[in-house]
Amino acid sequence: MRAYERFLNYIQYDTASDENSPTTPSTKKQLILAKALADEMQAMGISDARLDEYGYVYGSIPATDDSLPAIGLIAHVDVVDCVPSAPMKARIVENYDGGAVTLENGLVLDPAVFPDVAKAKGKRLIVTDGNTSLGADDKAGVAEIMAACEQILAHPAWKHGRICVGFTPDEEIGRGADHFDVQGFGADFAYTVDGGAVGGINYENFNAAAATVNVRGRSVHPGSAKNIMLNASLIAMEFAGMLPPQQRPEHTEGREGFFHLCGMRGEEDQATLQYIVRDHDRTLFEARKERMQDIAAYLNDKYGAGTVEVTLKDSYYNMRELIEGRMEIVERACAAYRAVGVEPWSEPIRGGTDGAMLTFKGLPCPNIATGGMNCHGRFECVAVEDMDIMTEMIIHLLTQDFES
Repeated sequence: MRAYERFLNYIQYDTASDENSPTTPSTKKQLILAKALADEMQAMGISDARLDEYGYVYGSIPATDDSLPAIGLIAHVDVVDCVPSAPMKARIVENYDGGAVTLENGLVLDPAVFPDVAKAKGKRLIVTDGNTSLGADDKAGVAEIMAACEQILAHPAWKHGRICVGFTPDEEIGRGADHFDVQGFGADFAYTVDGGAVGGINYENFNAAAATVNVRGRSVHPGSAKNIMLNASLIAMEFAGMLPPQQRPEHTEGREGFFHLCGMRGEEDQATLQYIVRDHDRTLFEARKERMQDIAAYLNDKYGAGTVEVTLKDSYYNMRELIEGRMEIVERACAAYRAVGVEPWSEPIRGGTDGAMLTFKGLPCPNIATGGMNCHGRFECVAVEDMDIMTEMIIHLLTQDFES
């Protein structure tokens, strides 16, 4: 079965995660697809395929040559909940002409807005009806891994080490690696199949932290407020105004870091700001966190001790720190791309991956493409042929003496 055929099945499962849920997985509906994948792996001959209590799926294909490394492949089953993910009504645009595509609800997938889409000219383009996301992030990766495994199992003469497969929940809310069993997984190194355009190999990502700014004010009747009231909402606004406006996501690119205000609420006596803090450079990342604490110290000196409190929690770090010592893993992916006629390219990820966190847990894990485009929105799409290329690339990544 080709990757796109599996993909069209997987996207029928609504697997949106929920950052407000305390459970793992964060939504029970992720377990439905996870169980189906474990059963499908068993049916294709991955006899140790299993679903654990946290919603992780594991399985492996035994080595045909024990001298070769054990390589892992990882993708996540959840999708974002910022746009609807069901009911899913996808269709294939045959022989895409490279122009604008009107979706069923009237929205227009326009290459003038989404230029990568034009590169799919002449291919079969899978799109939504405009009412939901497609789920290519990351069910395209799941489908490509499954299709590659099926082909490898059908060719027992191909040489490969142990092939370790893992499907994770809750990647979209930053928890995908939390309960991943690195030791039980058994890979020497791995790749997340969770990228964008074909040819991509990513081994650099943001250092990331979450910051909560709590402001305590003093509320009194406004008629008698002079020299008494401390308006927590205004102090919170003062805090926000002291961060450099040019260092926000909408003004940065490449390796440039940022402070991103992603939530706020407030009254006179209490206000809260929620930030995410990002930078590729660890020194600059630490300086960003220190800057927030310095602003709090200044405001506490101005308005009184305990007025502003900043709580910082690191989320993940730049895997480049560790991958640079294992560049043969990156070179292996580059060679696999070239074997299928694709020139590899790399760029820093302006975000994070399960692989970043797994790298710091002892499993080196750069990221490779799926072919998906315009993720996390109603204009998400992927080309059938790009999924085929990635399936073949994965086979080259895992095997020796592969002949297409």
